[in-house]
Order: sequence, then C-alpha cells, then structure tokens
Amino acid sequence: MGAIKLNAVEKWYGEIQVIKGVDLEIENGEFVVFVGPSGCGKSTLLRMIGGLEDISRGTIDIDGSDVTDQPPSKRGLSMVFQSYALYPHMSVGENMGFALKTAGAPKAEIDEKVKAAADTLKLTEYLERRPKDLSGGQRQRVAIGRSIVREPTAFLFDEPLSNLDAALRVEMRYEISKLHQALDATMIYVTHDQVEAMTLADRIVVLEAGRIVQVGTPRELYTNPGNVFVAQFIGSPKMNVFPCTTEGATYTVAGGRTGPYPGSAPATQMGIRPEHISVVKDGQGECDGTVDVIEYLGADTFVLFNCGAAGQINVRISGESELKVGETVGLSFDADRTVFFDSDGERAG
Repeated sequence: MGAIKLNAVEKWYGEIQVIKGVDLEIENGEFVVFVGPSGCGKSTLLRMIGGLEDISRGTIDIDGSDVTDQPPSKRGLSMVFQSYALYPHMSVGENMGFALKTAGAPKAEIDEKVKAAADTLKLTEYLERRPKDLSGGQRQRVAIGRSIVREPTAFLFDEPLSNLDAALRVEMRYEISKLHQALDATMIYVTHDQVEAMTLADRIVVLEAGRIVQVGTPRELYTNPGNVFVAQFIGSPKMNVFPCTTEGATYTVAGGRTGPYPGSAPATQMGIRPEHISVVKDGQGECDGTVDVIEYLGADTFVLFNCGAAGQINVRISGESELKVGETVGLSFDADRTVFFDSDGERAG
C-alpha cells in the first residue's frame, strides 16, 4: 500500500509561509510529479511528506494513518536525491544492502533482495564494483536500488537526474518509468523540468509560490491549462499567449483580425500551441507575422514571428519549409485548440 493524503498542509519559517494550505490525495501505485519553478516549494513539500521537514499546520496520512508527528524511519518511505551519496569504499552490492545490514537483516535475505533489485535495474554485472568505476547513470541506479531493497511504502525522488548529462537523463527517464511499471509502487517525483514531468507522470501537480495551481494528467494540463502560468510552464516550447478582446461570439487579436469565441465571460488574452497554427498567405488567417528567427530541428522547424501588437508568436512547421527571415505571412489558428484567459490570467469561457 502507498496511499498518501495531505490535509491543509502548511510550512512556516518564522513569519514567512512557504507552503500555503496544500490539499492533495495520491493513490496507491500512482506516479505523481511535483513541478514548478525554483523556489515554488516542491522540494520542501516532498521533504515534509518524507518527515525531513516539520509540518507547521495540517496533517499527512499514509495508508489512512496520521504520520504527521512520526520520524522518517517510521513512515516506511524511501528517498532518492540528486546526490547519489554512495559509500566509496563499498561495492555496489554492499551499498545497496547497507540499510538492511544496519537493521540487522539476515545475510541471506540481504543477498536475495540485492540480487532482485540488481536484476530489475540491470546492475547484476556491477555488484562487485566500486562507485568510482561506474557512470553517473549507473550510480543513480545504485541509489535507486538501495531504496528498492527496503521495500518502502512509497518512493520519493528529489530531482534525481539533475546531475546527469542530457543523454543520460533520457536513459534514466526510461529506466524510472520501467521501474514504476515493474514495481507498481507509489512514486512522488520532484523536478523543475516539465519534459520529465510530461513523460513520467500519471498526474502532474503544478506549484507556484507554495500553492497548487493545477493537478491533472499530462494531457489535461497540456490541452486545458487552468491559467496563464500553467499554459506557459507546461509544454516545450511554451504556449503562445497574447492580447485579445472579445465581444459576443467573436474575439479580435491585438493588431489582427477576428475569430470565433466559444466563451461567455470576457477574455483579455488568448493562447494557442505552436503546432496548432498554420502559415497561410499574407492578409489571411487571424493575424500577420514577419519571420524573426528560424530554429531548424530536422523534422520540425520552429519559427518566431513578430506579430506587432500581438507580440512574438512561435509556430511549429515542417522542417522542409522554405520561409526566410523578414518574410511576412498570415497565421491561421485552429479554432478548436484556442484557449482564453481573463485579466487575472485565469481560464475564461
């Protein structure tokens, strides 16, 4: 079991409140990712769940039991940090089994659990090696293996891939995803990298300034952001958001032309993803744009357009496009993919 429930959780450092009344339920076996900019409170919240930070107000339940005042050792959780924290004088196998050894577990049990974890993480051939003989990705797998052998109620990951290079990050994302499928265990994962969040999570918890601003599946957050912050934080590149006005069933792009508005409440901003914009002839579509920057990525090209009063709009097009810097074209928006926000940045409609 690994169901975790946060009830109006707060964290204060003197007069400064860093976690502001968080309510959240995490189901057994769910992979939940906390994501947000630096300083939003995601690591603090994770450490509060793990018992490494005291809770100022509110409660935390694990499998229906209140663990608010229990020490980390009593919560049945296991944490993996960005620092591997491996003992350099011990072999891989000894590192993985160390917690069981200090707990007084029989050697046969330790060997069995270390072997099972090594098989899962493809570390069997490295069990006799020292950490200095491993790559960064292998060392992180050892740190994860050390958690697996303890058979925790849930795994807590605090930016475990931030010390790895780009290629290893991709490899380890795959490894962690496969590990979750194999163990079917509850996992809570903290990252500032929204690509990691999108590729790993069953649900994403987006935090801003100590508050949860939206919770949902990666698809829900990508297609239906609840406010401008989520719209521009989730997705790479981010959603285009620019000024507009609305009247009845029509919107007007700032400095551009009109389109259908599906909402009823007034909106002052509209958003659309780069892949939902088409390049058309000058004077057609919802607005005109002049090519500022072309970012060629092979199969795709991202083109940054200067659209006057609407600002800069990013468009994803085919890598075979022959657009030139300085060229002016029309931009047509997919009416089914537009979203609108009010003057406070909240979803309108």
